[in-house]
Parts: sequence; structure tokens; C-alpha cells
Amino acid sequence: MENLIPNRLSTLGHPQRLALFRLLMRRYPDRVPATELAQALGIKANTLSTYVNALMQAGLITQERVGTSLRYAIDTQAARETFDYLLLDCCRGRPEICASLTSAEGVGRHPEAGKKYKVLFICTGNSARSIFAECILRDLGGDRFEVHSAGRKPRAEVNPFAAELLTRKGHDVAPLRPKNISEYMGADAPVFDFVFTVCNQAANEECPPWSGQTVSAHWGMPDPVSVTGSEAEQSLAFQQTYGALRNRLVAFTALPLAALDRMSLQKAVDEIGQTHKEGIPE
Repeated sequence: MENLIPNRLSTLGHPQRLALFRLLMRRYPDRVPATELAQALGIKANTLSTYVNALMQAGLITQERVGTSLRYAIDTQAARETFDYLLLDCCRGRPEICASLTSAEGVGRHPEAGKKYKVLFICTGNSARSIFAECILRDLGGDRFEVHSAGRKPRAEVNPFAAELLTRKGHDVAPLRPKNISEYMGADAPVFDFVFTVCNQAANEECPPWSGQTVSAHWGMPDPVSVTGSEAEQSLAFQQTYGALRNRLVAFTALPLAALDRMSLQKAVDEIGQTHKEGIPE
């Protein structure tokens, strides 16, 4: 272990290998195709191959073949061992420095009376997926949650197919508008309890760390806005996306948030993103 950890740290000392590691950490527990990683990082396939081989040799990521595609994911045990190596001696001697890293307290532990959990959904255009999630959660648990959504590159308006579907489902679309994520990053921005990315592109991009004890998860799904074909085919894509998000949010609102510590909550929301996929088009 003494030789392995310095090798891992040396491997992560390369800026682009570190960028790859951080991207896979943001996408965990997804296994991400090599082509998507190369595109997200703006590098050639052979360059990506060099980086992933170095991270695999250091034991930091794992590889899986799915058909003709190679997919990669973080090895969480290796990441934990590496971080522990750096932190444990410090935290034994100076626990006040590491309290925020070692504490199991956080979101969901003994909430204040009447507290509403603040939730943010992020996608690229903030015109369909994150708007759906905002509306669904507000209707499922409006008394328990303060819900927002935003986009990296917000569209000019809510997608017409999305607005029509939401209206048919009984949601109030009047106050909805695509918003830039920058609106939630100022000094006066809400301190979020939960942040969910609902598209892969948004999760692939760097984002400043959220203040507080935010639990974040990736619930990626295809963009119905990108579906072409007949009006019926496009409408079906929006219905499938809405249904998949509703399945996940029903599971989310059923969690005993006040009884779970932060680590348990993180595990639960990760599992929801992996197991509640009914209705998501392949």
C-alpha cells in the first residue's frame, strides 16, 4: 500500500488524468463509454486510451466491455483508500480540520421543525427534463421541498411538447422559465440539500462545489428534445422521460429523509438513479 498510494497520487498529478478522474467521479455510479469521455474532455481517442490505461494501472478506475464499447467507472474502494491515506493522520491529530469530511451528520439528520429541503435539478437546456423534475417534485411533495431547476445553456423557452404534456398532467406551467445555473451560484443563492443532474452533458461539465452538506447525484437520461420523427414519436419520447422521472421522484419522496445520515442518503439517491429506469428509452 505504501508504494501504491504514491503511484496513485503521481498519476492524479497530471492535469488531464485528474480531469478524467473527476469526470468519472461526477458520473458515478455510471459506466461511461470511452467515446463520450473523449468528447467531454475534448481529446483524441488515442490520448484518452493513454490516460485510462494509467488510471487503471494505478487501480483508480475499472473497465467493462459492453458489446463493442469500452466503459469506465471509478473504483470507489481505491479512491477511498487514497483519500484515507492523506487524511487519517491529520484527522487523528487535528479533528477540527477534518470535521466536515469525517462527520456522518448532514442532510436529513434531525431537521429543523418545518424545514423544507431545497432541491435543484440541472440539465443542459432547462427546457424539458429538469423542468419535468421540478414540476413533478413540487406536486409530489410541495410541503416538504423547495424545488428549482436550471440549465448550463438554457433555451429561450420551455419546449412546447414539454409544456403541453405538463399541462395535460395538471401542472401549472405559467411560472416556468429556463434559467441559467449562474442564478444559483451567487452569494444570495439558496443552500441546496440535494442537487441532481438529469443529463449526461451537464454532469460531464465542471461545476463549482455547492456550499453546505449537499447530496448530489446523477440521474441521466436521453434528451427528448433531440428526438426526430413524427409528432407522435416525439410526443412519446417526452412521455417516457416524464414517466421515468416520476418513477424516480416517487422513490425519492418515499425515503425517510429525517432518519438517514448523509452517507445513507447518498447511497439511496445513487441507487434510485440506477434502478428506477422504467420508461427510459434505450
